[in-house]
Amino acid sequence: MATREFHDGGKDGLEALEPLDPDKIGSFSELLVAMGKTAFGGRRLGEAFEVLDAMIKDVDCKVVLTLSGAMTIAKMGKIISTMVDRGMVHCIISTGALIAHGLSESIGKTHYRVNPAMSDEELFEKGYNRVYDTLEMESNLNYVEQVVSQTLKRVNYDTPLSSEILTRELGKTLAEEYEGDGILKSAYLKKVPVYIPAYTDSEMGLDVGTWAMGRALDKARAQVKPGDDLEVLRSIHLALPSFNPYLDLNSYAGQILSAKKIGIFTIGGGVPRNWAQQVGPYVEIGNHRLGLNVKPPRFQYGVRICPEPDYWGGLSGCTYQEGISWGKFVPPADGGRFAEVLSDATVVWPLLMMGLLERQRARDKRPS
Repeated sequence: MATREFHDGGKDGLEALEPLDPDKIGSFSELLVAMGKTAFGGRRLGEAFEVLDAMIKDVDCKVVLTLSGAMTIAKMGKIISTMVDRGMVHCIISTGALIAHGLSESIGKTHYRVNPAMSDEELFEKGYNRVYDTLEMESNLNYVEQVVSQTLKRVNYDTPLSSEILTRELGKTLAEEYEGDGILKSAYLKKVPVYIPAYTDSEMGLDVGTWAMGRALDKARAQVKPGDDLEVLRSIHLALPSFNPYLDLNSYAGQILSAKKIGIFTIGGGVPRNWAQQVGPYVEIGNHRLGLNVKPPRFQYGVRICPEPDYWGGLSGCTYQEGISWGKFVPPADGGRFAEVLSDATVVWPLLMMGLLERQRARDKRPS
């Protein structure tokens, strides 16, 4: 049996950990740096802070923010709009519901804490929609529909639409007609494109569908016997908006191909994350099948905040390491920098944001 050796970690070049000393911490950025020198989830958060900061301050890097989960209902919308306002992100890919609920906040509507004494049946009867411990009033979504309808009046019915076009026009409406802050308002003013790959999976998607059906309503009623509204509905379901999701896909591919470097900051996972990441394989497939020779883009930076671990096998838990095998990321050996925080974004995202703002403000104060 071989004799066991007792090495010294310092002499072997290992990185030493440090106790988190509250007396030496005077800011959020100092806290995050100190956490990066500890262990477990704290270290992951500290590492995410450093990668995210590097990504944001890299002037050659286009940063893609992907969003899923009920982050606007959870009151994270101002963090998103601040990231846009401060130039921290250059492209947003989101679920439709997250943007729709953010719209209600942008026009001055309120979300409320759930009263545990009220059942879900009672909430429904009173027009409250529950998202875990928070309520979105159905009347809020009716106001959102008014904003969508107001916006669609400017849109040519026969012009091909995409989520990028619609979110930009909604942002214009907010900028010109409403006083409050908002994700789409900030994105419009900063010329940050917002893509919603699953646009029909949202209140806004239903609003656009209803807008298209409304144009055919009178004709359908005239052709159907009075009172047969089901047949009327079947008829107007044939009136479809001119919506082409490939306008989004190719627009986004163009954004990525024009960048010197790309980074991705992901909240949650799902469709927004995968849609954002598949641009590399999209280009590679074109090379193989169409005889092209375009360098496929790979993300050099990545930070993911999501509580789902990878061993469930689901998309939201997919690691960046796994993504390397799909040709979506630059391997660490070639300069790729990635960090993954397995946590609720409402807990750690505000900490990261405060640390980033502190560092950015400090950089802004430095002489050129």
